Amino acid sequence: MSENRFLFTSESVTEGHPDKMCDQISDAILDAIIERDPKNARVACEVAVTTGLAVVIGEITTTCTVDIPRVVRDTIREIGYTNSRFGFDGDNCGIIVSIKEQSPDIAQGVNKSLECRVSAVGDDGFDLECLQVPADVDADAELGAGDQGMVFGYATNETPELMPMPILLANKLALRLTEVRKSGEIGYLGPDGKTQVTVEYADDRPIRVDAVIVSSQHTPDVELDTIRRDIQANVIDVVIPAEMIDKETKVYVNPTGRFVIGGPKGDAGMSGRKIIVDTYGGMARHGGGSFSGKDPTKVDRSAAYAARYIAKNVVAAELADKCEIQISYAIGVAQPIAIYVNTFGTAHIPEESISEIIARRFALTPGWIINTLRLRRPIYRQVAAYGHFGRADLDLPWERTDSVGALQSDANAAKAAPKASN
Repeated sequence: MSENRFLFTSESVTEGHPDKMCDQISDAILDAIIERDPKNARVACEVAVTTGLAVVIGEITTTCTVDIPRVVRDTIREIGYTNSRFGFDGDNCGIIVSIKEQSPDIAQGVNKSLECRVSAVGDDGFDLECLQVPADVDADAELGAGDQGMVFGYATNETPELMPMPILLANKLALRLTEVRKSGEIGYLGPDGKTQVTVEYADDRPIRVDAVIVSSQHTPDVELDTIRRDIQANVIDVVIPAEMIDKETKVYVNPTGRFVIGGPKGDAGMSGRKIIVDTYGGMARHGGGSFSGKDPTKVDRSAAYAARYIAKNVVAAELADKCEIQISYAIGVAQPIAIYVNTFGTAHIPEESISEIIARRFALTPGWIINTLRLRRPIYRQVAAYGHFGRADLDLPWERTDSVGALQSDANAAKAAPKASN
């Protein structure tokens, strides 16, 4: 039987890319607010940048006070835009802030879910019992979803991080570009940069890297040959496993020949425009929303983290080699509307059993997700660049595999259960 071969490509960007700058600024604002007001904060913060200007807009409801312009400038400086030589300066750029409070129409459904608000059966078709929440239970138990929509989580055993290899390597290359820039190892690099990796698969397993592209902003006085030599030795050779490279692998470093103008001077940036970079590099599906700048009552962020957590634990427990989970919600309703599990034919127990185990084991209401993953903490800026998933360099609650034992126990019980007679 012949092998099924194909090429798959994913890209990433560095923290100095204008879109990623916006994601980091919006999440830095979220972190500053949630650190001071973890219980009540509602944050939906969007950011745009262009030459000499950062604009912050959105809806924020909180009991605390945060100096948003200071957070913006601090974040821009930390990224590396500290003087005008790279076209943007955190100390001197203009900042516009236009923030209003969250709509009370949305707030009423988030603060108390439909299950808690509807207590009687009526002619309108509702047939729901009010949740009886004890006084000593965290109020998160009453939360409704902050919006309608669907999210996806994914895991695959093709890498130790249980991530697709193309996006994992692309993110690692982007992170390495920043490391050598900030350490001074390649001191002439600028904050902006992009990476791309193409992996060849045979029978659904990665066998080699077919192409690597690295583009990095740089000072005008450095020769292209120097850039290519330094990035090859200090970035590509460090990140790409030697056994995945062969004589046919194509490598492109700054293929246009020059990348001096970058960041907001080269392109306007907006938050929420790098959602494929944030997730699985296109290998798995993406839901309807971006992540950054949103507090955890927004399920397009928190439920996506929960879906990744479950999918990763399913694969780590060896119930399947691949797992993609979709969860959908209605605004103001706590319980998911639907859960769909797809193992792409790689399940080691019946896929229906995996779905039943997930439904029993994980509640997946917004409150359950927030409390289980401990999401009311300032942990978001750190994932606003280089991917929200597969981050072995960070201790992220949705990347833990602490449900493996429980899932394996449930799977063993499902195998041992007597089959119903026809």
